[in-house]
Amino acid sequence: MTNRVRSTAAALLLLGGTALGAATVFAQARGGLAYDASQLPQTKGIVKQYTLSPRGEIDGLLLTDGTEVKLPPHLSTQTAFALRPGDAVTVRGLKARALPLVDAVSVTNDATGAMVLDQGGPEDRSAASEVITSKIVAVLHGKRGEVNGAVLDNGAQLRLPPHEAERFADLLKPDQTISVRGESTKNALGTVIETTALGATPDRLAQLDARRPKPPRPDDRAPPPPPGPRG
Repeated sequence: MTNRVRSTAAALLLLGGTALGAATVFAQARGGLAYDASQLPQTKGIVKQYTLSPRGEIDGLLLTDGTEVKLPPHLSTQTAFALRPGDAVTVRGLKARALPLVDAVSVTNDATGAMVLDQGGPEDRSAASEVITSKIVAVLHGKRGEVNGAVLDNGAQLRLPPHEAERFADLLKPDQTISVRGESTKNALGTVIETTALGATPDRLAQLDARRPKPPRPDDRAPPPPPGPRG
């Protein structure tokens, strides 16, 4: 038995009082590999209130049945946007053995499908990503009239590059229901979603390309019109 395995086994014995402690040590021994959320135990309930860190960040949820759901504080903004008191939720995570406590890897809003997913630290932009399905209230434009976003009926605004907005023109119309994946930023002025994927439904999302298209080369342009008749 290697020293690493011995250390891991000893830590498991010390923390064997809860499944959370054992799974945490196991993850560290495996190099901090991300969990497959769909394989983790499922807990359903209704959000009663947020739990807060000493800095005032959301670090979890308290469900109406008394279950405490732990989330990392760097997901505070995404949690506030996707999950609210009164929402029915599905939690995937590691359950404590002796306490009504879940160390959550994902929490999904059962009504909207919005998901808060923990995939790493705050430097991991994908950890802040979520999928939202909503109806478009208005289409947003740039100074030249190009479409570059939309306002959703939940008050959030989505933004995307104009060349990609043109590609998804059939979806970006008022009263159209769409699904969008992206990183949300929320402050006192509202919520903005930096769109990374778009589709008609959550299972039909197409990835966006944020790169600007290259301008056409001179030989790719249409030939100039012939000169008009001389007077």
